[in-house]
Amino acid sequence: MLPTITVDVGTTSVKLCLFDAAGALIASARHSTPTTKDTWGEIYDVEALQGIVSAFISELDPPDRASVARIAITGVGESGGLVLPDCSLASPMILWHDHRGADRLSRLTDSDRTLVYRATGLPVNANYGLSKVAWAVEEAGENASTAHWLNVAEFLAATLTGQRWSEYSLASRTMALDLTEKTWSPEIAALLDLDVDVFPELRTAAHGSPLTARAARDLDLAESVVVHVAGHDHMVGAIGADLRENELLNSTGTTEGLLFNRSVPDLDDAAALAKLANGISCTGAEYTLFASIPTGGSAFATLQSMLAIDAADLTAGIDAAHRRYLAGDVDLDRIPLVLPRFRGSPPPTKDAAARGIIAGLRTDTTRDELVLGCFLGMVRQFQDVLSLFPLRPERIKVIGPAGRNPLWLQLKADLLDTTLSVSQFPEVVSLGAQALASGTTARWEDCDPRVVLPDSPRHDLLAQWCERTAPQWEHLKGTPA
Repeated sequence: MLPTITVDVGTTSVKLCLFDAAGALIASARHSTPTTKDTWGEIYDVEALQGIVSAFISELDPPDRASVARIAITGVGESGGLVLPDCSLASPMILWHDHRGADRLSRLTDSDRTLVYRATGLPVNANYGLSKVAWAVEEAGENASTAHWLNVAEFLAATLTGQRWSEYSLASRTMALDLTEKTWSPEIAALLDLDVDVFPELRTAAHGSPLTARAARDLDLAESVVVHVAGHDHMVGAIGADLRENELLNSTGTTEGLLFNRSVPDLDDAAALAKLANGISCTGAEYTLFASIPTGGSAFATLQSMLAIDAADLTAGIDAAHRRYLAGDVDLDRIPLVLPRFRGSPPPTKDAAARGIIAGLRTDTTRDELVLGCFLGMVRQFQDVLSLFPLRPERIKVIGPAGRNPLWLQLKADLLDTTLSVSQFPEVVSLGAQALASGTTARWEDCDPRVVLPDSPRHDLLAQWCERTAPQWEHLKGTPA
Protein backbone atom coordinates (compact mmCIF):
# COMPACT_ATOMS: atom_id res chain seq x y z
CA MET A 1 0.00 0.00 0.00
CA LEU A 2 0.98 3.64 -0.43
CA PRO A 3 0.32 6.27 2.27
CA THR A 4 -3.04 7.68 1.19
CA ILE A 5 -5.51 10.38 2.13
CA THR A 6 -9.03 9.17 1.38
CA VAL A 7 -12.09 11.38 0.95
CA ASP A 8 -15.52 9.72 0.93
CA VAL A 9 -18.36 12.13 0.08
CA GLY A 10 -21.50 10.43 1.37
CA THR A 11 -25.14 11.44 1.47
CA THR A 12 -25.05 12.65 5.06
CA SER A 13 -21.36 12.79 5.96
CA VAL A 14 -17.90 13.32 4.51
CA LYS A 15 -15.35 10.83 5.84
CA LEU A 16 -11.64 11.63 5.64
CA CYS A 17 -8.84 9.22 6.53
CA LEU A 18 -5.07 8.93 6.36
CA PHE A 19 -3.70 5.40 5.98
CA ASP A 20 -0.02 4.55 6.21
CA ALA A 21 1.91 2.15 3.98
CA ALA A 22 0.79 -0.82 6.09
CA GLY A 23 -2.87 0.12 5.70
CA ALA A 24 -3.15 1.30 9.30
CA LEU A 25 -5.50 4.20 10.04
CA ILE A 26 -3.39 7.14 11.22
CA ALA A 27 -5.98 9.94 11.32
CA SER A 28 -9.65 10.36 10.54
CA ALA A 29 -12.43 12.93 10.65
CA ARG A 30 -16.13 13.04 9.84
CA HIS A 31 -18.23 16.07 8.93
CA SER A 32 -21.83 16.58 7.90
CA THR A 33 -22.03 16.76 4.11
CA PRO A 34 -22.28 20.50 3.34
CA THR A 35 -25.37 21.23 1.27
CA THR A 36 -27.57 24.20 0.57
CA LYS A 37 -30.78 24.97 -1.28
CA ASP A 38 -31.29 26.75 -4.57
CA THR A 39 -34.50 27.53 -6.46
CA TRP A 40 -34.86 23.95 -7.70
CA GLY A 41 -33.71 21.77 -4.82
CA GLU A 42 -30.64 20.63 -2.87
CA ILE A 43 -27.05 21.17 -4.00
CA TYR A 44 -23.56 20.80 -2.56
CA ASP A 45 -21.87 23.75 -0.90
CA VAL A 46 -18.68 23.10 -2.87
CA GLU A 47 -16.62 25.79 -1.14
CA ALA A 48 -17.42 24.27 2.24
CA LEU A 49 -16.65 20.80 0.87
CA GLN A 50 -13.27 21.92 -0.43
CA GLY A 51 -12.65 23.61 2.91
CA ILE A 52 -13.30 20.36 4.79
CA VAL A 53 -10.70 18.56 2.67
CA SER A 54 -8.13 21.35 3.01
CA ALA A 55 -8.61 21.61 6.78
CA PHE A 56 -8.13 17.88 7.29
CA ILE A 57 -4.87 17.89 5.34
CA SER A 58 -3.56 21.02 7.07
CA GLU A 59 -4.25 19.54 10.52
CA LEU A 60 -2.20 16.40 9.88
CA ASP A 61 1.08 16.13 11.75
CA PRO A 62 3.85 17.40 9.42
CA PRO A 63 5.65 14.01 9.19
CA ASP A 64 2.37 12.30 8.31
CA ARG A 65 1.54 14.93 5.71
CA ALA A 66 5.01 14.60 4.19
CA SER A 67 4.51 10.84 3.82
CA VAL A 68 1.40 11.14 1.63
CA ALA A 69 1.77 9.62 -1.84
CA ARG A 70 -1.86 9.37 -2.97
CA ILE A 71 -5.24 11.06 -2.54
CA ALA A 72 -8.21 8.79 -3.34
CA ILE A 73 -11.72 10.22 -3.61
CA THR A 74 -15.03 8.35 -3.56
CA GLY A 75 -18.58 9.64 -3.72
CA VAL A 76 -22.26 8.85 -4.01
CA GLY A 77 -23.06 7.65 -7.48
CA GLU A 78 -25.56 9.96 -9.13
CA SER A 79 -24.57 13.47 -8.05
CA GLY A 80 -22.83 15.92 -10.34
CA GLY A 81 -22.53 19.21 -12.13
CA LEU A 82 -21.08 20.92 -15.21
CA VAL A 83 -17.40 21.79 -14.81
CA LEU A 84 -15.55 24.24 -17.07
CA PRO A 85 -11.94 23.82 -18.30
CA ASP A 86 -10.68 26.02 -15.45
CA CYS A 87 -12.51 23.67 -13.04
CA SER A 88 -15.07 26.27 -12.05
CA LEU A 89 -18.75 25.33 -12.14
CA ALA A 90 -21.14 26.11 -14.97
CA SER A 91 -24.04 24.66 -12.97
CA PRO A 92 -24.81 23.74 -9.38
CA MET A 93 -23.30 20.51 -8.05
CA ILE A 94 -26.54 18.54 -7.72
CA LEU A 95 -27.26 15.86 -5.10
CA TRP A 96 -28.18 12.33 -6.18
CA HIS A 97 -31.72 12.47 -4.79
CA ASP A 98 -32.51 15.86 -6.37
CA HIS A 99 -34.84 15.20 -9.31
CA ARG A 100 -34.50 18.41 -11.33
CA GLY A 101 -34.84 17.51 -14.99
CA ALA A 102 -37.12 14.54 -14.23
CA ASP A 103 -39.83 15.92 -16.53
CA ARG A 104 -37.55 15.21 -19.50
CA LEU A 105 -37.83 11.48 -18.83
CA SER A 106 -41.62 11.46 -19.09
CA ARG A 107 -41.48 11.81 -22.87
CA LEU A 108 -39.48 8.61 -23.32
CA THR A 109 -41.44 5.82 -24.98
CA ASP A 110 -41.46 2.19 -23.88
CA SER A 111 -39.05 1.38 -26.70
CA ASP A 112 -36.77 4.22 -25.55
CA ARG A 113 -36.76 2.79 -22.02
CA THR A 114 -35.96 -0.66 -23.33
CA LEU A 115 -33.10 0.82 -25.35
CA VAL A 116 -31.76 2.60 -22.26
CA TYR A 117 -31.68 -0.61 -20.23
CA ARG A 118 -30.15 -2.68 -23.04
CA ALA A 119 -27.37 -0.11 -23.48
CA THR A 120 -26.70 1.27 -19.99
CA GLY A 121 -28.03 -1.51 -17.77
CA LEU A 122 -30.06 1.02 -15.78
CA PRO A 123 -33.81 1.49 -15.45
CA VAL A 124 -34.95 4.96 -16.45
CA ASN A 125 -35.00 6.99 -13.24
CA ALA A 126 -34.41 10.62 -12.26
CA ASN A 127 -31.86 9.60 -9.62
CA TYR A 128 -29.37 8.88 -12.39
CA GLY A 129 -27.36 11.64 -13.99
CA LEU A 130 -28.76 11.98 -17.51
CA SER A 131 -31.85 14.07 -16.74
CA LYS A 132 -29.79 16.27 -14.41
CA VAL A 133 -27.27 16.79 -17.22
CA ALA A 134 -30.04 17.83 -19.62
CA TRP A 135 -31.39 20.30 -17.07
CA ALA A 136 -27.92 21.72 -16.35
CA VAL A 137 -27.03 22.13 -20.04
CA GLU A 138 -30.26 23.99 -20.72
CA GLU A 139 -29.81 26.27 -17.71
CA ALA A 140 -26.13 26.98 -18.46
CA GLY A 141 -26.78 28.03 -22.07
CA GLU A 142 -23.60 29.03 -23.92
CA ASN A 143 -21.56 28.32 -20.79
CA ALA A 144 -22.20 24.61 -21.33
CA SER A 145 -20.31 24.46 -24.63
CA THR A 146 -16.94 23.70 -23.02
CA ALA A 147 -18.22 22.11 -19.82
CA HIS A 148 -18.03 18.45 -18.81
CA TRP A 149 -20.41 16.63 -16.47
CA LEU A 150 -18.49 15.42 -13.41
CA ASN A 151 -19.57 13.57 -10.30
CA VAL A 152 -18.81 15.39 -7.03
CA ALA A 153 -15.79 13.12 -6.43
CA GLU A 154 -14.54 13.81 -9.95
CA PHE A 155 -15.03 17.54 -9.41
CA LEU A 156 -12.86 17.48 -6.28
CA ALA A 157 -10.17 15.61 -8.23
CA ALA A 158 -10.38 18.17 -11.03
CA THR A 159 -9.85 21.08 -8.65
CA LEU A 160 -6.69 19.38 -7.33
CA THR A 161 -5.22 18.26 -10.66
CA GLY A 162 -6.59 20.67 -13.26
CA GLN A 163 -7.85 17.68 -15.28
CA ARG A 164 -11.41 16.50 -15.89
CA TRP A 165 -12.18 12.80 -16.20
CA SER A 166 -14.83 10.27 -15.26
CA GLU A 167 -14.18 6.99 -13.46
CA TYR A 168 -16.00 3.92 -14.83
CA SER A 169 -18.12 2.98 -11.82
CA LEU A 170 -19.34 6.58 -11.49
CA ALA A 171 -19.82 6.94 -15.24
CA SER A 172 -22.03 3.86 -15.20
CA ARG A 173 -24.42 5.72 -12.86
CA THR A 174 -25.09 8.52 -15.36
CA MET A 175 -27.45 6.46 -17.56
CA ALA A 176 -25.30 7.53 -20.53
CA LEU A 177 -22.59 4.85 -20.62
CA ASP A 178 -22.83 1.91 -22.99
CA LEU A 179 -21.82 -0.99 -20.74
CA THR A 180 -20.90 -3.41 -23.50
CA GLU A 181 -18.74 -0.94 -25.41
CA LYS A 182 -17.56 0.86 -22.23
CA THR A 183 -17.96 4.21 -23.99
CA TRP A 184 -20.39 7.10 -23.78
CA SER A 185 -23.50 6.41 -25.87
CA PRO A 186 -24.42 9.11 -28.43
CA GLU A 187 -27.71 7.30 -29.01
CA ILE A 188 -28.76 7.46 -25.36
CA ALA A 189 -27.57 11.05 -24.93
CA ALA A 190 -29.62 12.06 -27.98
CA LEU A 191 -32.80 10.83 -26.28
CA LEU A 192 -32.58 13.95 -24.12
CA ASP A 193 -31.14 16.13 -26.90
CA LEU A 194 -27.63 16.00 -25.47
CA ASP A 195 -24.31 15.94 -27.28
CA VAL A 196 -22.15 13.12 -25.95
CA ASP A 197 -19.21 15.56 -25.81
CA VAL A 198 -20.64 16.88 -22.53
CA PHE A 199 -19.08 13.80 -20.92
CA PRO A 200 -15.30 13.65 -20.29
CA GLU A 201 -12.65 11.02 -20.93
CA LEU A 202 -13.05 7.72 -19.09
CA ARG A 203 -10.52 6.20 -16.71
CA THR A 204 -10.27 3.33 -14.27
CA ALA A 205 -9.67 4.09 -10.60
CA ALA A 206 -6.03 3.09 -11.01
CA HIS A 207 -5.39 5.96 -13.44
CA GLY A 208 -4.76 9.17 -11.49
CA SER A 209 -3.15 12.56 -12.10
CA PRO A 210 -0.62 14.54 -10.06
CA LEU A 211 -1.46 17.60 -8.03
CA THR A 212 -1.03 20.95 -9.70
CA ALA A 213 1.83 23.03 -8.35
CA ARG A 214 -0.67 25.44 -6.81
CA ALA A 215 -2.67 22.68 -5.08
CA ALA A 216 0.53 21.12 -3.76
CA ARG A 217 1.65 24.48 -2.39
CA ASP A 218 -1.74 25.32 -0.85
CA LEU A 219 -2.02 21.91 0.82
CA ASP A 220 1.67 21.64 1.74
CA LEU A 221 1.94 18.35 -0.12
CA ALA A 222 4.56 17.10 -2.55
CA GLU A 223 3.87 17.75 -6.24
CA SER A 224 4.46 14.03 -6.77
CA VAL A 225 1.21 13.19 -4.93
CA VAL A 226 -1.20 11.53 -7.37
CA VAL A 227 -4.97 12.02 -7.11
CA HIS A 228 -7.32 9.15 -7.97
CA VAL A 229 -11.08 9.04 -8.36
CA ALA A 230 -11.64 5.70 -6.65
CA GLY A 231 -15.30 5.48 -7.67
CA HIS A 232 -18.86 4.96 -6.50
CA ASP A 233 -18.88 4.43 -2.74
CA HIS A 234 -20.68 1.07 -2.72
CA MET A 235 -18.45 -0.29 -5.49
CA VAL A 236 -15.31 0.94 -3.71
CA GLY A 237 -16.64 -0.84 -0.63
CA ALA A 238 -16.68 -4.05 -2.67
CA ILE A 239 -12.96 -3.52 -3.34
CA GLY A 240 -12.30 -2.93 0.37
CA ALA A 241 -14.24 -6.09 1.22
CA ASP A 242 -12.38 -8.10 -1.46
CA LEU A 243 -15.75 -9.21 -2.82
CA ARG A 244 -15.54 -12.51 -4.68
CA GLU A 245 -17.78 -14.35 -7.12
CA ASN A 246 -21.08 -15.50 -5.57
CA GLU A 247 -20.58 -13.23 -2.56
CA LEU A 248 -23.01 -10.42 -1.77
CA LEU A 249 -21.86 -7.09 -0.42
CA ASN A 250 -24.42 -5.59 1.95
CA SER A 251 -23.24 -1.98 2.11
CA THR A 252 -25.04 -0.02 4.81
CA GLY A 253 -25.01 3.73 5.16
CA THR A 254 -27.78 6.28 4.80
CA THR A 255 -29.12 3.84 2.21
CA GLU A 256 -28.58 0.08 2.01
CA GLY A 257 -26.90 -1.45 -1.02
CA LEU A 258 -26.85 -5.01 -2.35
CA LEU A 259 -24.04 -5.71 -4.80
CA PHE A 260 -22.73 -8.71 -6.73
CA ASN A 261 -19.70 -8.78 -9.02
CA ARG A 262 -20.48 -10.23 -12.46
CA SER A 263 -18.37 -11.26 -15.45
CA VAL A 264 -21.01 -9.94 -17.87
CA PRO A 265 -23.87 -7.46 -17.42
CA ASP A 266 -27.42 -8.73 -16.83
CA LEU A 267 -29.45 -6.94 -19.51
CA ASP A 268 -32.33 -9.37 -20.00
CA ASP A 269 -36.03 -8.74 -19.50
CA ALA A 270 -36.05 -10.18 -15.97
CA ALA A 271 -33.34 -7.79 -14.77
CA ALA A 272 -35.06 -4.88 -16.49
CA LEU A 273 -38.41 -5.72 -14.91
CA ALA A 274 -36.76 -5.96 -11.48
CA LYS A 275 -35.06 -2.59 -12.12
CA LEU A 276 -31.67 -3.93 -11.08
CA ALA A 277 -28.79 -1.56 -11.78
CA ASN A 278 -25.83 -2.81 -13.77
CA GLY A 279 -22.51 -1.05 -13.67
CA ILE A 280 -18.79 -1.33 -14.29
CA SER A 281 -16.45 -2.13 -11.42
CA CYS A 282 -13.82 0.35 -10.25
CA THR A 283 -11.24 -1.92 -11.87
CA GLY A 284 -12.88 -1.37 -15.25
CA ALA A 285 -12.74 -5.12 -15.90
CA GLU A 286 -15.71 -6.63 -14.07
CA TYR A 287 -19.37 -5.67 -14.00
CA THR A 288 -21.59 -5.08 -10.99
CA LEU A 289 -25.24 -5.85 -10.36
CA PHE A 290 -26.68 -3.57 -7.73
CA ALA A 291 -29.85 -2.56 -5.95
CA SER A 292 -30.28 0.27 -3.50
CA ILE A 293 -32.80 0.43 -0.67
CA PRO A 294 -33.41 4.13 0.12
CA THR A 295 -33.90 3.52 3.85
CA GLY A 296 -30.83 2.07 5.53
CA GLY A 297 -29.00 3.61 8.45
CA SER A 298 -31.20 6.67 8.03
CA ALA A 299 -33.91 4.71 9.89
CA PHE A 300 -31.94 5.42 13.06
CA ALA A 301 -32.59 9.16 12.70
CA THR A 302 -36.20 8.53 11.65
CA LEU A 303 -36.85 6.55 14.84
CA GLN A 304 -35.21 9.24 16.96
CA SER A 305 -37.49 11.87 15.46
CA MET A 306 -40.62 9.70 15.54
CA LEU A 307 -40.14 8.66 19.16
CA ALA A 308 -38.66 11.99 20.35
CA ILE A 309 -35.60 10.30 21.85
CA ASP A 310 -31.88 10.88 21.52
CA ALA A 311 -29.30 8.51 20.06
CA ALA A 312 -28.34 7.08 23.45
CA ASP A 313 -31.95 6.22 24.31
CA LEU A 314 -32.51 4.62 20.91
CA THR A 315 -29.33 2.58 21.21
CA ALA A 316 -30.48 1.39 24.63
CA GLY A 317 -33.86 0.47 23.14
CA ILE A 318 -32.20 -1.49 20.32
CA ASP A 319 -30.04 -3.35 22.82
CA ALA A 320 -33.08 -4.13 25.00
CA ALA A 321 -35.08 -5.38 22.01
CA HIS A 322 -32.09 -7.49 20.95
CA ARG A 323 -31.82 -9.12 24.38
CA ARG A 324 -35.55 -9.89 24.47
CA TYR A 325 -35.39 -11.31 20.96
CA LEU A 326 -32.48 -13.63 21.80
CA ALA A 327 -34.23 -14.73 25.00
CA GLY A 328 -37.35 -15.69 23.06
CA ASP A 329 -39.32 -13.05 24.93
CA VAL A 330 -40.99 -11.55 21.84
CA ASP A 331 -44.54 -12.16 20.67
CA LEU A 332 -44.20 -11.52 16.94
CA ASP A 333 -47.96 -11.09 16.58
CA ARG A 334 -47.75 -8.02 18.82
CA ILE A 335 -45.02 -6.39 16.72
CA PRO A 336 -46.27 -3.60 14.41
CA LEU A 337 -45.86 -4.31 10.71
CA VAL A 338 -43.54 -1.57 9.45
CA LEU A 339 -43.01 -0.92 5.74
CA PRO A 340 -39.87 1.25 6.06
CA ARG A 341 -40.14 3.30 2.90
CA PHE A 342 -39.23 6.47 4.76
CA ARG A 343 -37.20 7.81 1.82
CA GLY A 344 -38.90 6.10 -1.13
CA SER A 345 -39.25 2.52 -2.32
CA PRO A 346 -36.57 0.11 -3.55
CA PRO A 347 -36.73 -2.00 -6.72
CA PRO A 348 -38.84 -3.15 -8.42
CA THR A 349 -40.89 0.08 -8.02
CA LYS A 350 -38.12 2.65 -7.26
CA ASP A 351 -40.68 5.34 -6.44
CA ALA A 352 -39.11 8.36 -4.75
CA ALA A 353 -42.57 9.54 -3.64
CA ALA A 354 -43.32 6.35 -1.67
CA ARG A 355 -43.48 6.71 2.10
CA GLY A 356 -43.43 4.38 5.08
CA ILE A 357 -46.47 2.76 6.65
CA ILE A 358 -46.96 1.33 10.13
CA ALA A 359 -49.81 -1.11 10.66
CA GLY A 360 -50.98 -3.10 13.66
CA LEU A 361 -50.51 -0.46 16.36
CA ARG A 362 -52.31 -1.24 19.63
CA THR A 363 -53.20 0.89 22.62
CA ASP A 364 -50.43 -0.88 24.53
CA THR A 365 -47.76 -1.07 21.79
CA THR A 366 -44.43 -0.28 23.43
CA ARG A 367 -41.52 1.74 22.13
CA ASP A 368 -39.30 -1.35 22.03
CA GLU A 369 -41.92 -3.19 19.97
CA LEU A 370 -42.00 -0.35 17.46
CA VAL A 371 -38.20 -0.33 17.26
CA LEU A 372 -38.16 -4.09 16.73
CA GLY A 373 -40.90 -3.75 14.10
CA CYS A 374 -38.89 -1.15 12.19
CA PHE A 375 -35.77 -3.31 11.89
CA LEU A 376 -37.84 -6.40 11.19
CA GLY A 377 -39.49 -4.47 8.35
CA MET A 378 -36.07 -3.45 7.05
CA VAL A 379 -34.76 -7.02 6.87
CA ARG A 380 -38.01 -8.18 5.29
CA GLN A 381 -37.64 -5.46 2.66
CA PHE A 382 -34.02 -6.58 2.19
CA GLN A 383 -35.23 -10.15 1.61
CA ASP A 384 -37.72 -8.92 -1.00
CA VAL A 385 -35.00 -7.03 -2.89
CA LEU A 386 -32.52 -9.91 -2.67
CA SER A 387 -35.12 -12.18 -4.28
CA LEU A 388 -34.99 -10.01 -7.41
CA PHE A 389 -31.41 -11.09 -8.20
CA PRO A 390 -30.76 -14.08 -10.48
CA LEU A 391 -28.41 -15.73 -7.96
CA ARG A 392 -28.25 -16.54 -4.26
CA PRO A 393 -25.15 -15.55 -2.30
CA GLU A 394 -22.89 -18.14 -0.78
CA ARG A 395 -21.64 -15.51 1.66
CA ILE A 396 -22.88 -12.07 2.74
CA LYS A 397 -20.29 -9.45 3.70
CA VAL A 398 -21.72 -6.54 5.69
CA ILE A 399 -20.00 -3.16 5.89
CA GLY A 400 -21.03 0.17 7.37
CA PRO A 401 -23.01 1.21 10.47
CA ALA A 402 -25.15 -1.94 10.52
CA GLY A 403 -22.08 -3.60 12.01
CA ARG A 404 -22.80 -1.73 15.24
CA ASN A 405 -26.48 -2.73 15.38
CA PRO A 406 -26.82 -6.25 16.84
CA LEU A 407 -30.61 -6.36 16.43
CA TRP A 408 -30.49 -5.46 12.71
CA LEU A 409 -27.78 -8.06 12.07
CA GLN A 410 -29.37 -10.92 13.99
CA LEU A 411 -32.80 -10.36 12.46
CA LYS A 412 -31.20 -10.41 9.00
CA ALA A 413 -29.20 -13.58 9.66
CA ASP A 414 -32.25 -15.34 11.12
CA LEU A 415 -34.77 -14.28 8.47
CA LEU A 416 -32.43 -15.16 5.58
CA ASP A 417 -31.14 -18.26 7.41
CA THR A 418 -27.69 -17.16 6.25
CA THR A 419 -24.39 -16.53 8.04
CA LEU A 420 -23.20 -12.93 7.91
CA SER A 421 -19.55 -11.86 7.89
CA VAL A 422 -19.59 -8.38 9.40
CA SER A 423 -16.79 -5.82 9.23
CA GLN A 424 -15.95 -4.26 12.58
CA PHE A 425 -13.72 -1.70 10.85
CA PRO A 426 -15.88 1.34 10.08
CA GLU A 427 -14.15 2.65 6.94
CA VAL A 428 -14.09 -0.25 4.48
CA VAL A 429 -14.85 2.11 1.58
CA SER A 430 -11.76 4.14 2.46
CA LEU A 431 -9.65 0.97 2.66
CA GLY A 432 -10.87 0.10 -0.83
CA ALA A 433 -9.95 3.56 -2.06
CA GLN A 434 -6.40 3.17 -0.74
CA ALA A 435 -6.06 -0.23 -2.39
CA LEU A 436 -7.25 1.13 -5.74
CA ALA A 437 -4.89 4.11 -5.59
CA SER A 438 -2.01 1.84 -4.55
CA GLY A 439 -2.59 -0.78 -7.23
CA THR A 440 -2.97 -3.54 -4.64
CA THR A 441 -5.70 -5.91 -3.44
CA ALA A 442 -7.47 -5.34 -0.14
CA ARG A 443 -7.97 -8.22 2.31
CA TRP A 444 -11.28 -8.91 4.04
CA GLU A 445 -9.33 -10.12 7.08
CA ASP A 446 -8.02 -6.56 7.54
CA CYS A 447 -11.62 -5.42 8.10
CA ASP A 448 -11.73 -7.43 11.37
CA PRO A 449 -14.84 -9.41 10.38
CA ARG A 450 -16.99 -11.22 12.91
CA VAL A 451 -19.55 -13.91 12.22
CA VAL A 452 -23.27 -13.59 12.94
CA LEU A 453 -24.89 -17.02 12.81
CA PRO A 454 -28.55 -17.71 12.07
CA ASP A 455 -30.65 -19.64 14.57
CA SER A 456 -32.91 -22.31 13.04
CA PRO A 457 -35.76 -22.11 15.59
CA ARG A 458 -35.87 -18.31 15.28
CA HIS A 459 -35.75 -18.59 11.49
CA ASP A 460 -38.75 -20.90 11.58
CA LEU A 461 -40.67 -18.45 13.79
CA LEU A 462 -39.87 -15.53 11.47
CA ALA A 463 -40.77 -17.55 8.37
CA GLN A 464 -44.13 -18.48 9.90
CA TRP A 465 -44.74 -14.84 10.87
CA CYS A 466 -43.92 -13.74 7.30
CA GLU A 467 -46.38 -16.29 5.95
CA ARG A 468 -49.14 -15.14 8.33
CA THR A 469 -48.63 -11.48 7.51
CA ALA A 470 -47.89 -11.87 3.78
CA PRO A 471 -51.32 -10.62 2.57
CA GLN A 472 -51.05 -7.49 4.71
CA TRP A 473 -47.39 -6.93 3.73
CA GLU A 474 -48.21 -7.12 0.02
CA HIS A 475 -51.21 -4.83 0.54
CA LEU A 476 -49.01 -2.21 2.23
CA LYS A 477 -46.47 -2.45 -0.61
CA GLY A 478 -49.26 -1.77 -3.10
CA THR A 479 -50.48 1.38 -1.36
CA PRO A 480 -50.36 4.32 -3.83
CA ALA A 481 -47.63 6.87 -3.13
